[in-house]
Amino acid sequence: MKNKLISLLLALAMTLSLAACGAKDEPAPEEPKAPEQTEQPAEPSAPAEEPITLNIAYMPNYGSLWAVTTAMEKGYFEEAGITVNLTSFQDGPTIINALESGSMDIGYIGHGAHKLCIAGNAKIIALSHISNGDAVIGGPNVKTLEDLKGKTVAYSAGTSSEDILRMTLAKAGLVWDDITAMEMEPANIVTAMLSGGVDACATWSPNSLKIMEELGADGTKLTDNLTFSDTSISLASWIVTPSYADKNADKILRFTKALYKAMDYAADGNYEEVAEYVANTTKTDYDSVYAERGVADWLTGKEVAAGAADGTIEGYYKVQQDNFIAAGAVEGEVPVSDYVMLDNMIEAGK
Repeated sequence: MKNKLISLLLALAMTLSLAACGAKDEPAPEEPKAPEQTEQPAEPSAPAEEPITLNIAYMPNYGSLWAVTTAMEKGYFEEAGITVNLTSFQDGPTIINALESGSMDIGYIGHGAHKLCIAGNAKIIALSHISNGDAVIGGPNVKTLEDLKGKTVAYSAGTSSEDILRMTLAKAGLVWDDITAMEMEPANIVTAMLSGGVDACATWSPNSLKIMEELGADGTKLTDNLTFSDTSISLASWIVTPSYADKNADKILRFTKALYKAMDYAADGNYEEVAEYVANTTKTDYDSVYAERGVADWLTGKEVAAGAADGTIEGYYKVQQDNFIAAGAVEGEVPVSDYVMLDNMIEAGK
């Protein structure tokens, strides 16, 4: 009985062993899958700037357009959601009139029109550059400052043209009544000077450059801004009306930030490229526009922001105002902060 049981167990073991050897490999059971990760919603991106349109008043020269056309061409305004419409004007006082009428939002002015800012007609949102583009030029019969006495001199009232003419007369020991001052539109000064209709003129670039080029040896630059650099400074600025400043701080800041980027690029030696932008806008020949690159100290946006923060920019405008007061062009002292938006210049640099 015992032997029979052992035999049966051995037979069963052999059968199981043969079954195991002949069986096909079964696939290993799959590991349980981890639950699928559901995509997390992306973090909401910062909302794009609300698109705005700004009507910008400028003068047809390099100084007025060097930064604003660069901001347009390099896409800095587009990045800020700003569409720019440019309109050309002949001088700063006319631009301020356009701002006051509401047809323009932001404008550019040269040195002379800053008197109207001090008087409360406009606020300065950004310094553009320090100019050396104004000049008093003598024709064939005016070779020295003293030769101005008794001569007919063309100028544009209320502008930097009038300012440099008055400073030039004072330097020569002359007064206004010692000349025949002939008020003209800026564009007409060139024609009058080249035709011999006037003996001398006070004007700014590119007119000053064109007159000197055309007259050649018959023309004499009697003075320019650097002549008076020890006592005066010639500034160019971007402005708005006080009411526009009160209602549109964000628009002004966005414009200034884009302008700063353009100033950083344009002042970094990219004069040939910028001159093309300006020439295309003014529809004038490239060479004459490129020649204007030397008529100013082209500031970067970083320099303006830093200067506004450390008091340098306020000091510039204070010197300018003091000179206006000394010349009788401004009645009395006004705090610079009343008409120069230093906080905007600082904030735009952050």
